Amino acid sequence: MGLCFGSLYAPSTRSLSYESVSGQILETGDMRVFSFVELKAATKNFRSDALLGEGGFGKVYKGWLHHNTLTPAKPGSGFIVAIKKMNTESDQGFQEWKSEVNFLGSISHPNLVKLLGYCMEDEELLLVYEFMQKGSLESHLFRRHASTEPLCWNTRLKIAIDAARGLAFLHTSEKQVIYRDFKASNILLDGNYNAKISDFGIVKLGPSGGDSHVTTRVIGTIGYVAPEYMATGHLYVKSDVYGFGVVLLEIMTGLRAIDTMRPKTQQNLVEWIRPFLYEKRDIKSIMDAKLEGQYSIKAAIQVAQLTLKCIENDPKNRPSMQDVLHTLECVEAINVETKKSKKLRPRSEAFQHIQQPLYHHSAPM
Repeated sequence: MGLCFGSLYAPSTRSLSYESVSGQILETGDMRVFSFVELKAATKNFRSDALLGEGGFGKVYKGWLHHNTLTPAKPGSGFIVAIKKMNTESDQGFQEWKSEVNFLGSISHPNLVKLLGYCMEDEELLLVYEFMQKGSLESHLFRRHASTEPLCWNTRLKIAIDAARGLAFLHTSEKQVIYRDFKASNILLDGNYNAKISDFGIVKLGPSGGDSHVTTRVIGTIGYVAPEYMATGHLYVKSDVYGFGVVLLEIMTGLRAIDTMRPKTQQNLVEWIRPFLYEKRDIKSIMDAKLEGQYSIKAAIQVAQLTLKCIENDPKNRPSMQDVLHTLECVEAINVETKKSKKLRPRSEAFQHIQQPLYHHSAPM
């Protein structure tokens, strides 16, 4: 069964307008409609050695396409894409697949993953994305594979800024877009560690102003879901800001938002670490030990203070994503100035200012 691309679009999606110099609305979809046979060929018949990963939607495979025609290419030629194949037993199903096509087919932004096309034949639902070589922020922060490179402080900060730009872009639309599932695994990295937000199957459009959606089904990931949404089903634009704050906390500490392997009082990262964010003298004790000597304490304190604002229980007290982005850009400027000043000092003096970390992932009790 084929599907006309235009028939997927809801009028409200077409009428979106975004106030962003770096993003633009694509009034007509430029995505390609793939046949299932083409995507089988691109992935070598979905062979296991082409498997990139698996999520709630289904499995994601590496595929190869020709640059100009987007037709299947032999492995090693053309360019690589990521092909997500829906599990027919998945809870996320057709509505989420359609939402992703509708949403990513209507917008373009450097910090949102690009959807190149889709396939819908019989019961087969697939999505074809640009390939993000470095995988997810989650895989780098928590070293899922021994070969995964650890992230330095400057790279972590850059990734946070990129993700903030993407989320701010969504929030500043005429009809505000609520992402709903902001987490480290949904932040993907290209070969230069440029970060892009992915997975738009559960986004919500509107409401405007400070109003909330009221939903009967809370969707998201435990540990990142804002408390007001979890408790009442009320969903605000600033519910996303809470999730961003949790990711900032993961970036600082190198610890997962939820980890049942930690002692009971430490399993929820926000509840465990929040008290330490109030005291400047405690900030160094919660920083990831792998970041030793890489950051200025002034920068770390500013990120901690921003994190504390993002994870406020009352959404009205959280900053907007535009304010979050501005603060992170100021922190990045501090890093640049600190790096310059260290270069100007004699080598021996510079080393005297590197302090030993007080935190080894078990200090706060």
